[in-house]
Amino acid sequence: MAAKDLYEKDFYKILGVAKDATTKEIRKQYRLLAHKLHPDKNTGNKKLEEEFKAVSEAYEILSDEKSRAEYDEARSLFERGGFRAPPGSQGGQGGGFGSSRDFSDVFGDGSTQDIFANLFGGRRGPRRGADLQTESTISFRESIFGTNLELRLSSDGGAPANITVRVPPGVKNGGKIRIKGKGAPGEAGPGDLFIHLTVRAHPIFSHKGENLLMTMPVTFTEAALGADIKVPTLSGEEVTVRLAPGTPNGRVLRVKGRGVKTPNGTGDLLVQVDVQVPQRLSTKAQKALEDFASATADEDVRAEFKSKAKS
Repeated sequence: MAAKDLYEKDFYKILGVAKDATTKEIRKQYRLLAHKLHPDKNTGNKKLEEEFKAVSEAYEILSDEKSRAEYDEARSLFERGGFRAPPGSQGGQGGGFGSSRDFSDVFGDGSTQDIFANLFGGRRGPRRGADLQTESTISFRESIFGTNLELRLSSDGGAPANITVRVPPGVKNGGKIRIKGKGAPGEAGPGDLFIHLTVRAHPIFSHKGENLLMTMPVTFTEAALGADIKVPTLSGEEVTVRLAPGTPNGRVLRVKGRGVKTPNGTGDLLVQVDVQVPQRLSTKAQKALEDFASATADEDVRAEFKSKAKS
């Protein structure tokens, strides 16, 4: 990147962020702009392609703390007139940072090139292209078992290319996949492509670590008397779990080996029991419950609770 470009371009304005924006805010704004301006969505629109390149260039500098600090220092000097050549001859009196002597004292011989050589760590060789970012949404099932993403990438001046990206099993919502060499072109080779993944929520399953979680509704009689319950799994099969007599609401049952498969092993399926209270009762069912209540009237299920309240 030429020195002139570094201090004349307002990268904050290009990205549309404040000068005191956090790295997180800069990253969020870049993702919004990259999603809007990406060549894949604007094939043939040269103006938007140039805007995309400018945004990527700005993000490359501002997303790195060291590069950003160096840029801020250089930009500050430029805005104060520190990079203007002194009026008249080399020995003219420019005042402040406008004089050749001041440049020489601070930066060597006072040339703009040397100023940026100091600020940006010496004369750099060819640079890699900027890293690019895109987003993709996958289903919960795909996040657990893995899937292939078909992406269409546009190269600078070249024909669009289709690539297949493998999403590994067990990826989480907000996860990121890095594809080497699929970013913007550069003199020292292309940058990388980062894919930010959004996982759609499942109506039944969730997962924590290597384990899958679900809540299973059971009837009062199943919980009280015990039962063999058919439980669905994410693979589509059903497994049978044994509900012991007197199973309380909220108890968690474990089904081995039905969780997330990872290189470190396979997790379990954790089934939480949710005892359902009937909203309507038939005359026969109501009579049966009344008989049950009468038969258990001597049992005080809140005795221990009351005792603890007095302690």
